[in-house]
Amino acid sequence: MTKSVWFLVIGIFMLGWFASDIYAYLSYDDFAIFPMAIFSDHSPDIDSPSDWIKEEQIHVYKDRIILDIEDAVWSTFADTNSMDPFLDAGSNGLEIRPEYAEQIMVGDVISYRSDYAPGIVIHRVTDKGQDEDGIFYRVKGDNNALRDPGKIRFNQIEGVLVGILY
Repeated sequence: MTKSVWFLVIGIFMLGWFASDIYAYLSYDDFAIFPMAIFSDHSPDIDSPSDWIKEEQIHVYKDRIILDIEDAVWSTFADTNSMDPFLDAGSNGLEIRPEYAEQIMVGDVISYRSDYAPGIVIHRVTDKGQDEDGIFYRVKGDNNALRDPGKIRFNQIEGVLVGILY
């Protein structure tokens, strides 16, 4: 092969690689799902829950662990895959009921009664806002491509997930 053919082959290869990076970058948005993250150096950032349990509330002994949490309730989860891999069937959770709307922050995982699904939904708060009706939250399952429809109000919230036991 001649030098010009080699340069042409290398040039086409580099152009394809560059085009792939540009496509991956332009295809990325807040609703990106895992396969896109393989082809891009962007991955969806998920906010972490706020600190609901302080260190002084956790007591670890050789034969037991005591969490000093008032009014905690135990919860289990349905196998819907919406919060995979964070939550799945077989996981055990601890929830508390927040006292007021301002306590709930972006990143917290809440359980709420929905207008569009039967039972209780447990998803992560992705946005917090305020309108003429007061504070609202937008939520999304970590494994879902789209956020849940509508605004979630404080009176719909059953609890905030403060611990997971796998």
